[in-house]
Amino acid sequence: MHEHGSHHHGHVVELPRGTEGLPGARATELVELQDGDEFELEIVPVKKQIGDSTVRMLAYNGSVPGPTLKVPQGATINVSVTNRGDIEATVHWHGLRLENRYDGTHDTQAPIPVGETFTYQVHVPDAGNYWYHPHIREDYGQELGLYGNILVTPSEGDYWPPANRELLLTLDDILIEDGQIAAFREQEATHVAMGRFGNVMLVAGESDLRLEAKRGEVVRFYFTDTANTRVFNVTLPGAQMKLVGADAGHYEREELVDEVLLAPSERVVVDVFFPDAGELELQHRTPERTYRLAAISVSDDQLEQSFADQFGQLRTNRDTAHLRKHIKPFLEAPPHKTLSFVAEMDMGIPEGVEVIYVCTMHPEVVSAEPGSCPKCGMKLLAQAAEETTYVCPMHPEVTSDKPDRCPKCGMKLLPEVVGAGGGQGHEHHHGHHGHEHDGHGHEGHGDVHHGQNQEGHGHGHHGHGHQAEQKGHEGHGVAGHGEHGYHGHHARRGESEPAHDVAAQGIEWEDDMVEVNRVTTPANMRWKLVDRDTGAENAQIAWTFRVGEQVKLRLVNEMDSDHPMPHPFHIHGAGRFLILAREDVVEPNLVWKDTVLVRTGETVDILLDVTNPGRWMAHCHIAEHHESGMMFSFNVEP
Repeated sequence: MHEHGSHHHGHVVELPRGTEGLPGARATELVELQDGDEFELEIVPVKKQIGDSTVRMLAYNGSVPGPTLKVPQGATINVSVTNRGDIEATVHWHGLRLENRYDGTHDTQAPIPVGETFTYQVHVPDAGNYWYHPHIREDYGQELGLYGNILVTPSEGDYWPPANRELLLTLDDILIEDGQIAAFREQEATHVAMGRFGNVMLVAGESDLRLEAKRGEVVRFYFTDTANTRVFNVTLPGAQMKLVGADAGHYEREELVDEVLLAPSERVVVDVFFPDAGELELQHRTPERTYRLAAISVSDDQLEQSFADQFGQLRTNRDTAHLRKHIKPFLEAPPHKTLSFVAEMDMGIPEGVEVIYVCTMHPEVVSAEPGSCPKCGMKLLAQAAEETTYVCPMHPEVTSDKPDRCPKCGMKLLPEVVGAGGGQGHEHHHGHHGHEHDGHGHEGHGDVHHGQNQEGHGHGHHGHGHQAEQKGHEGHGVAGHGEHGYHGHHARRGESEPAHDVAAQGIEWEDDMVEVNRVTTPANMRWKLVDRDTGAENAQIAWTFRVGEQVKLRLVNEMDSDHPMPHPFHIHGAGRFLILAREDVVEPNLVWKDTVLVRTGETVDILLDVTNPGRWMAHCHIAEHHESGMMFSFNVEP
C-alpha cells in the first residue's frame, strides 16, 4: 500500500516509508560460489537502525549491503532474483562483461513484477571488485539499500600483492528527515539538479562502523561508491595506503598515496599497512570538512605472518603496462565519437511582477537580466524582486527589503535566494549522526549540514556541535588518485596539494542549493548527452560498433550549460576502457575502467575496447541524472 503526502506542487503519491511489521536488517553474508552454482537473491523491505532513527529500507536477502558474492575468475553462476519490493525491478551486474540479455536493463529484459522471479546467468571474465544494483528507479532502490558486491578472485595467484586479509566496504550516504528516509514520489524522481545528497554517511551499511586491525598487518580494502551522487575522497591518517587497483583490475604501477577519490559507481582497491597500534579514523575529506567514515582500533596482537616488506615493494604489472604501447597511436588521433554533457533548467519566471535573476550557489551574483553565473556557470534563476529579502552572510539576523549594508559589520547584504542552500531557514537538522571535522582539522559531532560558509562561497559546510582539539589534518589535498587528478596524478605521499587550491577542480562536494534541488524533477531539469557530430540527444543517439574495434570517445563536460557539474560516466558490458588523457594530459597510470568521473568543464578521452555483442547502455551514474534521461543505448555487432 502506498502512503500519500502533499507537497507544494499538489497531491502526489509517495512510496512507502512505514516500518510496522517489518523484519530487522541482517548482517551481510559472504557467499563463496563456484562455476555452475546457483544462488537465490530476494528483494525485501526491512527496518534498520541508523543513528537514532529506525527507517524502512529495501535489501537483498535482508541485508544492507546485500550478500557479497565471491566467485573465481571465468566462472558463470545462476542467480534467481525474486522481487518482493515496492516496484518492478531489474538487477544490473555493474562492470561485468556478461551475456547481453542478463545485463539487467529495460533494453535487455522485461522488468520483474512484484512477486515474480527472473534468473540471471552471471559470467565473471575479469578479476576485481564489481557490484549489483537496480536499473529501474535507481534513485529509489540504491538510496534504500539495494546494492551488493561481487568479488572476482583472480586466476593468477600473484595478481594482487600479498595481504593478511581483505575487506569490502561500500561508501554511501542517506537523507534522513524527521526520523525517516526523505520521501520519494512514485511517479518521478526529485533532486534531479544535483542528485540526492544524504546527511548521514553509511559505510558497509553502518553509520558508526568500528573495525579492528593488528600492528604490522596489511589489509586490502575494496571500496565501492554506492551513493546516488556523492563523491568520496578517502584517507586514513596514521596508516600507509598503496593504490593497487580500480574498477576492473590492477593498475599499471602500484603507488603509495595519501587519499583516493571515488565517484558514484567507481571502485578502488587499496592495500593499507598499519605500522603502529592505536586508534585511527577512516575519513572522507573535502576542501571544507572531514567526515569520519569508520573507527579502526589497531591492537598490539601478534601477527602470524608479516607482509610489511612486500608492502614496500611497488610492482609494475606487465599485462597493464604493455597497454602503454597499444594506446600510443590513439593519443594524437581524432576521436571517433564526441559526447557533450549539458543541462537545461526551466524553473519558470514569476508573472506580473518585476524580477531579478540570482545564482542559487552564489547569491551575491544578481542581475536584472537572464544569464549565467560568472563564478560557476549556472543559469541564474528568476524570482520576484518585491519578495526578495536581503540578508547579511555574517549576521543572518540582519535583514532588509533593500540591498543595504550590515550595520554590524558593513558587509553588503545579499539576496536570500528562494531555494538556496545557504542562509537561515534552508539548513537540515536531523539529529546526531556520526562525526565530522571542518576543513581546518576541528572535529564536530552532528549530521551532514547543508549550508553556506561565512565567506559566502557556497561550499562551506561546517559541522554543528562542540569543537574539539585540532587533529592535525591541515595541508592534505583532495587531488584523488591518478585517473581523477587534473594534473594527471593522484596525491602521492608527501606531495599533497593544499585543499583550498583543489576546491575549483570541478567537484560538487555538497548540495549547495538544497531547496531548489529538492523540487527539481525531469519536468523542469533535463540532463543531456549530446552526440556532437549529429546533434542527437540521449535515447536518439544511434551508435553501432563491431566486436574487436577500439573506439576513441571524447567526453566534454560543457561549461555552456544551465548547471555545469561533474558527471560519472558509465559504459555497460560491451567492453571496458582505458583513460587516455584529461585536458590533453596523458593518463600516467593505466587501469581498466567502466566508469570515469568527468569534472566540471573537463574534457576526457577514453579508449573503449569493444568485446561483447548486444545492445548496451551508457549513462551518467548520478542516479537522478540517469532517471531524468541522461543515457542512451548503442549496438555492438559480432
